[in-house]
Amino acid sequence: MRQLKIIGGLPKKREINLVFSSFSKNEWIVFVSLLVVLVFSTISILESINKSFMVRVPINGGEIVDGIVGTPRFVNPILASSPADQDLVLLVYSGLMRKNPDGTLVPDLAEKVEGSKDGLVYTFILKDNLHFHDGKPVTASDVVFTINKVKDPVIKNQHKINWDGINVEKIDEKTIRFNLKQPYASFLENATLGIMPEYLWNDSHIELNDANTNPVGSGPYRISEISKQSSGVIDYYELASFKKFALGEPYIKNMTLRFYQNEDDLVAALLAGEVDQISSITPQNAEILGEKKYQIGSSVLPRVFGLFFNQNQNQLFIDKTITSAIDRAIDKDRIVREVLSGYGTAIDDPIPPNMIQYQKLSEKSNMPREEILQKIQDDLSRSGWKKNEEGFLEKTTTTKGKKTTVPLSFSISTGNAPELAKTAELIKKDLSMIGMKVEIKTFEIGNLNQSVIRPRKYDTLLFGEIINHESDLFAFWHSSQRKDPGLNVAMYTNAKVDKILEDAFITTDEASRIKKYVQFEEEIKKDMPAVFLYSPDFIYTVSKKLKGLDIDSITTPRDRFLNVYSWYIDTEGVWKIFTK
Repeated sequence: MRQLKIIGGLPKKREINLVFSSFSKNEWIVFVSLLVVLVFSTISILESINKSFMVRVPINGGEIVDGIVGTPRFVNPILASSPADQDLVLLVYSGLMRKNPDGTLVPDLAEKVEGSKDGLVYTFILKDNLHFHDGKPVTASDVVFTINKVKDPVIKNQHKINWDGINVEKIDEKTIRFNLKQPYASFLENATLGIMPEYLWNDSHIELNDANTNPVGSGPYRISEISKQSSGVIDYYELASFKKFALGEPYIKNMTLRFYQNEDDLVAALLAGEVDQISSITPQNAEILGEKKYQIGSSVLPRVFGLFFNQNQNQLFIDKTITSAIDRAIDKDRIVREVLSGYGTAIDDPIPPNMIQYQKLSEKSNMPREEILQKIQDDLSRSGWKKNEEGFLEKTTTTKGKKTTVPLSFSISTGNAPELAKTAELIKKDLSMIGMKVEIKTFEIGNLNQSVIRPRKYDTLLFGEIINHESDLFAFWHSSQRKDPGLNVAMYTNAKVDKILEDAFITTDEASRIKKYVQFEEEIKKDMPAVFLYSPDFIYTVSKKLKGLDIDSITTPRDRFLNVYSWYIDTEGVWKIFTK
């Protein structure tokens, strides 16, 4: 093969042609092969370099179809109480603040919020260019109108208690000031309440307004289509992303919410492909769907299920030996395993496990269950409790020369929900092993509330508490809440606990507030007014195409939509330097 002589520069075209013309057939084969290898190697290297500089980022587009049990009736932030209503409110409305899935708060409609040092004054300044879905501006007047509607004594709603003693005033079109009678630790969380457009609600009765089922808000999604049956029952809502949403246009362009009468219909719709995902399903259905390879997720809910003692009706529970024996004898892990199919957490405290900042590490006993039961029976025996011929415990006491035999027996009142009924049966079985005689009384939920809980007619109550925020503990454990409509179903009275809860309610410093709730927890453990059993999981299926869902720390099922504007389906590759 000829060689090019390069003297003082590159070879000329004639010289290159001369070299190529002298190639033999084999030389051409070698040359072309090397050239192909060079081209492909170069492309591969460039592609590798390009990939090292690129990342996948969400882009706008796609659709998600969500299945929900229930029928929307009051899709407004004040009256919404059913899961269907509350889901839609979170999608359609915006508040001054918005909660993140991890529980932190960020400004939503508010540009900034300023709080006074004494915690009695909060001033919100709205962002520029805020709009409702119909294009009309969001103003300070809408905020004042919404809060005053919540406080209206004629309108019964669950938010009223959060705004009692709080005065709201409009400073100008963008500024709102709240004046509190006392510091309130949960105030900013209450400011997540959706803001309603005054012009749509001001001139009509709130329960009769058409906007209840055709809502207009300023949230991440707007209603684009409603499908109704001839009876007026809503089959589904189609929602479109709102480009002017204060926290940025959502990535997913369209969402459809389809409504079903019960969970069986909901699961059938998923299996038939009518919906992409469903939520709030039972452990039993979760197991079935898991076997069919559906993607199942779960997150512990702030629910505390327990056995609450009523000392006023049954004096046995004054004896801490008895209440401690009940607590130790119940196999809580078995309840989680057999009743909840593992979708839950065994607990020993009145504060739910998802409020992690309040939880202390507790040592789990490694003692075999047989030894635990034997120790319990020994403790009861030392207190004078002996088994009779039937194998149940009783104690003989002498008063004024007269002997009286007291049986260690009581009843458990609970609802007829399958999980509660099965839990009660497992508790009865556990307690019978140490000689306690238990009768189970089950009631329809409505009858349980009216005829049992409200008049406090029960020995023990197997029931659950919903604790969305630590301030809710006041309603369940303060002595002022012992009688209906209070929620202190254990009829618990402790002056020290009352003071702790009162102080915690108005303590805005988080570290100080945590210390108070730790003290509260310690006092409850000393007094044993209840046996805490488990916190159930929120169970859901997730569409395999959906990304960005974050529900590890939710407090209610609707909270799965907290960061809905960050969900995405479609992505594209861009260089890192071009990402935000």
